[in-house]
Amino acid sequence: MTAGTLQDLMRQADSLSPDDQLRLAEYLVSRARTTKARLPRRWQDLCGIAPNLLGGEDAQEWVSRGRRESDEHRKAQLKQ
Repeated sequence: MTAGTLQDLMRQADSLSPDDQLRLAEYLVSRARTTKARLPRRWQDLCGIAPNLLGGEDAQEWVSRGRRESDEHRKAQLKQ
């Protein structure tokens, strides 16, 4: 939608009665929420969603450390 089209719609909304403006606003909000709920999530949307879960540690370092600890634990179990 072009900026001009949006401006035209806003001018038309200005000419509505207050009750009709409220009904239009309720409709637009409801429609936007419904549409947004149906959109699939992208991995990029998760970026920064839960900061500090790794205590400032780089994600790759966290994965590498976890694998190293698992390897050490497995080796210790095999020695017994």
